[in-house]
Amino acid sequence: MSALAIFGGKPVRPAGKLWPSWPVFDEQERKAVLEVLESGKWFYGERVKQFEEAYAKYQGAQYCVSCNSGTTALEITLQAIGLKPGDEVIVPPYTFIATASAVVRMGGIPIFVDIDDTWCMDPDLIESVITPRTKAIIPVHFGGRICDMDKINAIAQKYNLTVIEDACHSWGGMWEGKGAGTLGLGGVFSFQMSKNITAGEGGCIVTNDENFADICRSISNCGRSKTGPWYYHERVGTNVRMNEFTANILLAQLTRADKQFQIRETNGTYLTCALREVPGIYPQPLSNRITRRAYHLLCIRIKEEELGCSREQFIKAVQAEGLPLTAGYPYPIYKQPAFQNADFYDYSKTYCPVAEDLCYKSGTWLPHHILLGNKEDMDDIVSIIRKVQEHAPELRKLEV
Repeated sequence: MSALAIFGGKPVRPAGKLWPSWPVFDEQERKAVLEVLESGKWFYGERVKQFEEAYAKYQGAQYCVSCNSGTTALEITLQAIGLKPGDEVIVPPYTFIATASAVVRMGGIPIFVDIDDTWCMDPDLIESVITPRTKAIIPVHFGGRICDMDKINAIAQKYNLTVIEDACHSWGGMWEGKGAGTLGLGGVFSFQMSKNITAGEGGCIVTNDENFADICRSISNCGRSKTGPWYYHERVGTNVRMNEFTANILLAQLTRADKQFQIRETNGTYLTCALREVPGIYPQPLSNRITRRAYHLLCIRIKEEELGCSREQFIKAVQAEGLPLTAGYPYPIYKQPAFQNADFYDYSKTYCPVAEDLCYKSGTWLPHHILLGNKEDMDDIVSIIRKVQEHAPELRKLEV
C-alpha cells in the first residue's frame, strides 16, 4: 500500500472529494420558515402540536412534550419526578455534560457509574452505588446504541427508582421493538445543530404516562395547568416552550428522517462489520436486541498496544488521508472543573476506568452525516483505516 499522506504519500480521499454535509435542507425548510413568518402566528401553536403528535408517533410513544433543548428536557423530567435537594441520580461519566449538570441544577447529586465496551452505562455496576438517597437512573444511549434496558429496568424496579432515558443520540432507535424514550418513565431528545433531526436547537420529552406528560408540559409552560385559564399557574414552572418556526422546520426534517435513518443504519452496520476485522480497531458493538439501530456517531475504540501507535498519531494520519475522525470527549464529566470544584459532592476519588480510557487513550468518533454517504464513501473509510493501521508503527516518530 502507498505511503501515508502525512509523510508525503497520496491520500485515499483527495481534498476535492467531499463528504455529505450537514444539515440537510431544501425547499421544504425554506417554505416552513416562510409559512410561519407570513402567518403572523409565531408562538407555541398548531405547528408545535403537529410536531409533537408526529414525533410521538415516530418514537412509538403516546405523548410528546416539546421544549427548547435536550438540556431543559432533562431538567423538566427531574423536576417532574419530584427530585429534592440531596437526592442522588445515577449517570454515566461518558456523555455530554448536560446529563449530569441537569441533575445539579435541579438540586440533585450525580453519581457516576462507569460504562462498558458498549460505550453505555454498565448495568452490572449500578447496584454498588445505590443508597437510600438514590432517586433515579439516567442511562444514555450513546452514539445511538441503546443501553441494556432490561437489566436497568429490573434494578430500578427492585429499588423503586425512576428511569429517565437520555435518548438524545437515538432518534428512531428501537429496543426489542420498542422505541427509545419509551423504555423508562420517559425519554429526552435534542434537536440541536449536530443532531440527526435538527432545527438548530430544540428538544422534547416522550412518554407513555399521561400524568407525567401533563406535569412536564405544565413545568415547560410556566406552571400552567392543562385545563385552567391562561393566568392560572398550578406549580412553579419555567418558560422553555418550542416556537412555531422550530416546530415547522422539524416537521420538514421528519419527512426525510426515515430514509436517512435507513442509510445510516445500513452504512453503520457495514462499517462495524468491516472495521472489527482490522487489528487494533474496535467499533462500538452491535446487538440483536436493538431492532432499529440509530447512529448519531460511529464510535471506534483504538487499542494502542495492538495498533502500534497512539490514538493521537492515528487520528492525525487518518485526517491526512481525508477522514474527519476526532477524539471525542477529552475528560469524563467528573474530571471537568465544574465537578472537581463542586461544593455539593467530593468527586476527587471518583474513578471510572473505561470512561477514562476512552477519553485519554482510545475513543474516536465519526459524525452521523458521514454515514449518509454512498458505498464508495464507506469503502473509502475502510481503506483509510486499513491503510493507517498497516503503517501504524511508522507513526511512532510523529509528533502530536
